[in-house]
Amino acid sequence: MNRSPYSAAWLSQWCEDVMDAVGTMASTFQDEHGFPPGRNEVRVADEDDRRAAREYARESLGFDEMLTFYESVGEVALSDVGNGYFIHTARDVLHRVAEEGYVFIPMADDPHGMVIGSDGGGILFVADWGGVIHRSRTPSLDEAEFDRVAEDLPEFLELIRRSVARFADTGEPGYL
Repeated sequence: MNRSPYSAAWLSQWCEDVMDAVGTMASTFQDEHGFPPGRNEVRVADEDDRRAAREYARESLGFDEMLTFYESVGEVALSDVGNGYFIHTARDVLHRVAEEGYVFIPMADDPHGMVIGSDGGGILFVADWGGVIHRSRTPSLDEAEFDRVAEDLPEFLELIRRSVARFADTGEPGYL
């Protein structure tokens, strides 16, 4: 996938690439793992998702790349790629902020962020106000430590795309 400017068209191509790799993975998953694949999809945003995206746009830590994402993509659920990769709905992100507040990211330029995703093992992906994506080292946010995994959302999405493609080809998702 080339690194053309991030846009709804870029996201459309990203969705197509991920779902092509998911199709390849699903075709042999049961034979290789002994059970049928679970939910593995990039769900296109519906009207409820776009309404939640507009609410997200009013959030003080919201950023344009994530808004563009939520206007096009409702949710990412890749439950069978390694431990799984999930990008939560805008509504879930906002609900978590309302319930728990912002996440403190000690080493970030601005130490406040929102949980935008997770893996199936409880590791959390947190976006700071500038769009940098951080990964928690443990499943708990109590005194959590984070690693910077992507400078922006497009880079993070590209890492997910590569993980899905690698998993479809080799059975190994790599380390995201």
